[in-house]
Amino acid sequence: MALLTLLTVLGGIYLLFFSSLLGVRSVEVTGTKGLTTEQVRQEAGVPMGRAMLRLDTDELATRVRDGLPRAASVEVSRSWPSTVRIAVTERRPVAVFRAAQGTRLVDGEGVVFRPAGPVPVRLPELRLARVAPHDPVSTAAIHSLTSLPRHLASQVRSVAAKTPGSVEFRLADGRLVRWGDTSDGARKAAVLEALLGQRGKIYDVSSPDLPTVS
Repeated sequence: MALLTLLTVLGGIYLLFFSSLLGVRSVEVTGTKGLTTEQVRQEAGVPMGRAMLRLDTDELATRVRDGLPRAASVEVSRSWPSTVRIAVTERRPVAVFRAAQGTRLVDGEGVVFRPAGPVPVRLPELRLARVAPHDPVSTAAIHSLTSLPRHLASQVRSVAAKTPGSVEFRLADGRLVRWGDTSDGARKAAVLEALLGQRGKIYDVSSPDLPTVS
């Protein structure tokens, strides 16, 4: 009786961890927009036929994130009896950056990634020396841009800055907005909206209590 029980346990272990009966037979990918499901499957490299319980889901998720910078987050799960599900959340581009390797998209955290297709023409250009997460200048430029109300942000065609306190916006009609640093964003936006009704070429709201138009 004890031998039979042992054999049953060993058989169950073999079935769960080594047999292809409960192995991977399909991979489902969700959440892709700019990426393709085939790109995600290729980067994940899920071993077909391997027992589901022997899969390292964290490792699979890391492969996709490392191989596809456009993926902001990746979750890999098992769907019994034989499906691996990969849920991808893609980065949302807020601007473009013209690097030496070509035009790249940039998300709100300053992550630069290759476009999966044509670059959206609506996105403003970051005219900065470099763009990278935690870089003070690019962080200030991106934060200032994303803090604008939508109707103002849609008018911005480029963002420039040499220091974290010298952010400037170039609007679609050629007018220049001197924004300054990231402080008082809501106040600056309100003042700017009022000033744009006046004729001028340069709108300085870096000190929102003392704005100027020239």
